[in-house]
Amino acid sequence: VAGTCLADFGHHVTCVDNDQGKVDILNSGGNLPIYEIGLSDLVRRNAASDRLKFSTDLTNAVQDSTVIFIAVGTEPSGDGSADLSSVFEVAAKIGLVMDGYKVIVNKSTVPVGTGARVTEIISK
Repeated sequence: VAGTCLADFGHHVTCVDNDQGKVDILNSGGNLPIYEIGLSDLVRRNAASDRLKFSTDLTNAVQDSTVIFIAVGTEPSGDGSADLSSVFEVAAKIGLVMDGYKVIVNKSTVPVGTGARVTEIISK
């Protein structure tokens, strides 16, 4: 949703997911996996104007960007705390392919201090 809205404001956005099936559905303009009023029309309009793309290629998306949003699930662990493994996994992948200064925005629901840990992981 956020990526679509940013594209609608005129930004060029590439949304990356590791699920090729989901990416194919999004690129085809088919039924979206989530429902928000008006979202389908926004996705179609911005994809048609080449401002919104969906891909599984994290490397190109990172290297072609200036701002990166990490937006992954942080479902509760057994003890109720947020499971940050997906956030840290994506951060590590970003760090491996990043080719210069980028602004990293953590859009996932995370506890205080996660940003510092993400910075450490990306910097390695």
